[in-house]
Amino acid sequence: MPPGVRLVQKVSSTRAFAKIAPHLVPAMDRAVHRLTRGKVLLSAQMLPGVVLTARGAKSGLPRRTPLACMPEEGGESWILIGSNFGRTDHPAWTGNLLAHPDAEINWNGEDIPVRARLLEGAERAAVWQVVLGFWPPYATYQARVSREIRLFRIVRR
Repeated sequence: MPPGVRLVQKVSSTRAFAKIAPHLVPAMDRAVHRLTRGKVLLSAQMLPGVVLTARGAKSGLPRRTPLACMPEEGGESWILIGSNFGRTDHPAWTGNLLAHPDAEINWNGEDIPVRARLLEGAERAAVWQVVLGFWPPYATYQARVSREIRLFRIVRR
């Protein structure tokens, strides 16, 4: 585990982080990603990250969202976690994927067309356990909210 990860996990589990991060982290990630032509996501220094481009559920317009992700073995699929930093509402990008599952990610500077699928039931439960091993603060986020945090598997199209 890289130095500082435990500290970041502890800080990211706080309510103060949940209030500040949704406004700060995505804006910084978008700016740095654009300036480096897709080569760098700041948040990916701690967790792997993608920039998801999905059509808006209502508008149909492309929406770009930097997200932490959990790559799966083989490099053909990723898990996206709709934690919204432990806030009460589902993040907008999850509604966009439910309405329009065909999307695109930028992964390590490469644009990849993907299809998203919401995980449910036993499949979700199994993946959730892997997600908690990958980034334990997700357990704190889930404990804070009554909604079930959405998990999506995205695969190359």
